[in-house]
Amino acid sequence: NQCDKAFFQNSDLIKHQRTHTGEKPYQCNRCEKAFSRKDTLKNSDLIKHQRTHTGETPYQCNQCEKAFSIKKNAFVNQRTHTGEKPYQCNQCDKAFSLTSHLKTHYRTHTGEKPYQCNQCNKAFSQKRDLIKHQRTHNGEKP
Repeated sequence: NQCDKAFFQNSDLIKHQRTHTGEKPYQCNRCEKAFSRKDTLKNSDLIKHQRTHTGETPYQCNQCEKAFSIKKNAFVNQRTHTGEKPYQCNQCDKAFSLTSHLKTHYRTHTGEKPYQCNQCNKAFSQKRDLIKHQRTHNGEKP
């Protein structure tokens, strides 16, 4: 017992315990990547991952030519056509199509800079800015 969560089904308890143990018994047969859960065949993280090897893109946008390997990505793509931005900042009037974009935006208000260079300790609010900065240490052009 590592936490106080309770489950009606033992199978759900086992799945949850893997979040504590890090056990990943479901391995891709094409690479070393492994997963902790084997949900329904259609929603399996392993199945979604295997599409990176096969190139399968079963989710087609009906408004553009794009196709996606993950259903959620097709759904998010729809927002580029509709302009829907359901995630509103509570500090200003900006809105976003993805929660991750809202979370990144909040850092402009909080000043949080969670990505730190391990060579000079300079900190950044976005991972992409850290990666770009690290190229200056490697002699690469940013």
